[in-house]
Amino acid sequence: MLYSKSHDIIIAQCTPHGSGAIALLRLSGDNAVTIADAISSLPDGKKLSTQLTHTIHYGWVIDAHGNHIDQVLFLLMRAPHTFTGNDTVEITCHNNPFIIQNILSAAIAAGARLAQEGEFSRCAVENNKIDIIQAEAINDLIHANTQLALKQSLSQLRGSFTQYISAIEKQLIKALALSEASFEFIDEEHMEFNLQIKEIIDEILTTSTTLKTSFNQQQQIRQGIRIAIIGSVNAGKSSLFNMLLQQNRAIVTNIAGTTRDAIEAGLYKNNNYWTLIDTAGLRTTNNIIEQMGITRSYEQAQMADIILLVFDSSQTLIPAEQAVYHELLTQYENKIIIINNKVDLPHQENPLITNKRVISVTNKTNNNDIIEHAIQEKINLLFCSIESPFLLNQRHYNALLSLETKLHVILAMLINNPAYELISYNLNDALAILSELTGKTISEAGMDAVFREFCVGK
Repeated sequence: MLYSKSHDIIIAQCTPHGSGAIALLRLSGDNAVTIADAISSLPDGKKLSTQLTHTIHYGWVIDAHGNHIDQVLFLLMRAPHTFTGNDTVEITCHNNPFIIQNILSAAIAAGARLAQEGEFSRCAVENNKIDIIQAEAINDLIHANTQLALKQSLSQLRGSFTQYISAIEKQLIKALALSEASFEFIDEEHMEFNLQIKEIIDEILTTSTTLKTSFNQQQQIRQGIRIAIIGSVNAGKSSLFNMLLQQNRAIVTNIAGTTRDAIEAGLYKNNNYWTLIDTAGLRTTNNIIEQMGITRSYEQAQMADIILLVFDSSQTLIPAEQAVYHELLTQYENKIIIINNKVDLPHQENPLITNKRVISVTNKTNNNDIIEHAIQEKINLLFCSIESPFLLNQRHYNALLSLETKLHVILAMLINNPAYELISYNLNDALAILSELTGKTISEAGMDAVFREFCVGK
């Protein structure tokens, strides 16, 4: 168990580890100010506990013997108007690992303990400062790999997804009220509400289906874009990979089969994080290791958000290669950018790419701008279809699946002679799924699973 609700006073470094100008440490919990008094020395002998809330004070952190550890600023914030809902003191010190460790040791000696993963955010959830969906948005915000992820995480932190769940909850409560009203009017003519309940459930299912459809695209927003470079041996994939990275990351030779495994490298481009994957050449081979690399190339094609499918225009494709390219073009047409390479050499006709949009390049000239523009166009198409102002994670997705399953059970009950007692029972189950999604009734194990993904400082 990561955390149990208590009156513990916790402390952790909130800024990244490593040397730098300044670091921030957070001390939070009931009577956290008492701990701060024990490790602080302010001018004129003042005590933090006597100062007004939400004020900043210059001073020193001291150890148990009164020795100065570092010259710092103390930000004093009293409950309930803090992030965690508990008394909080934030210490801005010089970012030296020895200084930070000495401050942490002094606080622990005075009665604090080190915070665990996500414990500050978990306190905020348990003190009803935010719900668990907003807490997850904080984690998404920290790890956002695209500007759109950053924007949607901020929106979700303000409660956009929570508002959406609240709207579904109101619809389910209305359906439950109609179901229970049927108990009263079961003997009255034309007083059954099954059609109204069905309309409500159909509307919720439509919205849920739309959300689930965009789930994979939202992973692209959160994690960045995977761009796989795929093609036959010696088509120029590794050269293209190095060119886009603007560094010699992959080995380039004229020997067929040089690249035998997928090589990944990332870069930030146009406010997004691109993961480029150089893959093994696609061909028939008896080399076991090379066969494994080719299998991974197919796997990368499936996992990729965008495929740069590279052809060597100077070579005629053998039937086996034609079959592979044709399969890729058919299966992944919407995410493929066709690169016709080595066009400076005498080239061969290629019926596979006739009447298709093709980018013609050479290995001898820098074609970055053309290819990067085509990649950005693909990214824009991927992102423009996502209109929701929030990000779904796997937990949200699974909860929506459970909700849909329950709603389909209710729809089946509404077809003939509805048993409203059972319908009400299942509607209550659906409301319980939503409560777990927002954290109102989530189990301790569920909370642990969520906050295990957080960094210690949050």
